[in-house]
Amino acid sequence: MELLFLATMLGLLIWATILLLPSRPYSTRESLAVLSAEKTTLSEVTVLIPARNEASTITETLAALKAQDSQLKVILVDDQSTDNTIKYANSAKLDNLLILSGAKLPKGWSGKLWALEQGRKYVQTRYLVLVDADIILKPGLIKAILTKAKKNDIKLLSLMAHLRMSSFWEIILMPAFIFFFKLIYPFRLSNSSNSKIAAAAGGCILLETEILKELGGFKSIQNALIDDCSLAKKIKQNGYRTWVGLTHSATSIRHYDKLSIIWKMISRTAYTQLNYSLSLLLLCAILMIITFVIPYVAILQTQPIIIIIGLVTLCIQTICYFPILRYYSVNRTYVLLLPFAAMFYLLFTLSSAYSYYFNKGAFWKERYYKKLKK
Repeated sequence: MELLFLATMLGLLIWATILLLPSRPYSTRESLAVLSAEKTTLSEVTVLIPARNEASTITETLAALKAQDSQLKVILVDDQSTDNTIKYANSAKLDNLLILSGAKLPKGWSGKLWALEQGRKYVQTRYLVLVDADIILKPGLIKAILTKAKKNDIKLLSLMAHLRMSSFWEIILMPAFIFFFKLIYPFRLSNSSNSKIAAAAGGCILLETEILKELGGFKSIQNALIDDCSLAKKIKQNGYRTWVGLTHSATSIRHYDKLSIIWKMISRTAYTQLNYSLSLLLLCAILMIITFVIPYVAILQTQPIIIIIGLVTLCIQTICYFPILRYYSVNRTYVLLLPFAAMFYLLFTLSSAYSYYFNKGAFWKERYYKKLKK
């Protein structure tokens, strides 16, 4: 019982610390929306899209880019697709669209970064926007991020795309995914020049072409599995400002209605996030149980002090999770299922570690990756 009391107290301390941190990692204030049409043109912007077997989404992605500006240039790199990605891309009839057939993946590169590096060499504009092949951009969004970047001297600006939250598993796990991401990479600290923390969301990233060239292109992070944050870290280490925020103006149209799909997506990089460390994996498992499971165990006890501590902990947990649920218009009662989601994310991480040690490594887009850097 003494051990349970100590674990409950530790859980309370952790949640109280999260709540009182000046960086407020649970806040949704770092966000961007398209409020009005910007007068600027996009003649100095090129969109670069890596695509591997994206026939089901690429038409909608390109159609959304067509609505941005007639002067916008788009480069799509087909990364050895085995479906009709190129056929559907051509059917979009997008002006200023260049489709490249990607070369075979060299050893030591991740597939996405190799596709981006091939496309980068054809970019001749001052600004480059990296967009995933399943992301829909609201009309005017590229102008909005370009204006913000210029106004605030931001060299890399990225947006966390609005993930689909319709099915049961999406509603349970997607808000939690963003919540955990923000706990690991507090946006306020990432956006501060005084902090070494750097984060980015790969679905939509704007950066200056010359800055990328200065870094040596994507070759500087060629084997990074968590490529977005690795790129932001590189740029920030070189003394430039980065910014990341939430948005409703960039939307993922990829369906995550099956648990297996989400499992595959998260387990791809979960153990990489822990730097392939067994000690960090053990620590992560213990902390996840203490912060998410123990408070519920506590309120089922008979000792009043343990029950009270558990209830206070759950109240703080609720306060921290509410902003994410509110931002994405998810029913607030789903806050009660956050521990359920947390345990699934722990399982994803354990699965990721198992694949690393006993299988061929992380599996994504019909390729295996092992010992790739963050």
